[in-house]
Amino acid sequence: MTNSDTTTATTTNTVATDGNTVTAHYRGTLKDGTEFDSSRSRPGGEPIEFTVGSGQMITGFNDAVLGMTTGETKTVNILSADAYGDINPEAQTTISRSSFPADINLVEGMPVPLRTPEGRTLYGRVTDHTDDTVSVDLNHPLAGHDLQFEIELVSVTEGSDTTTDTEAETEAETTTE
Repeated sequence: MTNSDTTTATTTNTVATDGNTVTAHYRGTLKDGTEFDSSRSRPGGEPIEFTVGSGQMITGFNDAVLGMTTGETKTVNILSADAYGDINPEAQTTISRSSFPADINLVEGMPVPLRTPEGRTLYGRVTDHTDDTVSVDLNHPLAGHDLQFEIELVSVTEGSDTTTDTEAETEAETTTE
């Protein structure tokens, strides 16, 4: 008979909090199930990386990641107000047709880059055009849509405010005593 040592490793998942850099896979769909984006479908299929609470992500996505632990997957519904906002009827502009190359075939829904007087590039979509003018909608294409995301938290890199599951439980026990 031989003796064997068995070692059981205890793993502690890290909880995503403000200031952490996280990586996450996601799949975004509209109410009807139409997929509009997926990290796995992007070139390389890599998860996205962002800092929680930094404003890099839409509010609803950021808030959904808060409190998740590495390896956790969840599905969240995000109202348009916490995504790309409601459609702003004032975010429309009309541009002279001569501002576009003469040989460009303008089509309704076509994305077009526009430059502000400050030199910043904005993207809009053609909504109408005549021989003299082009009407462009400057709303984000997902404005006015409630969104659903399936989020898988892949990793959490400690920032200035990192809590592990064990620390969170200890903190909860301490504050309730």
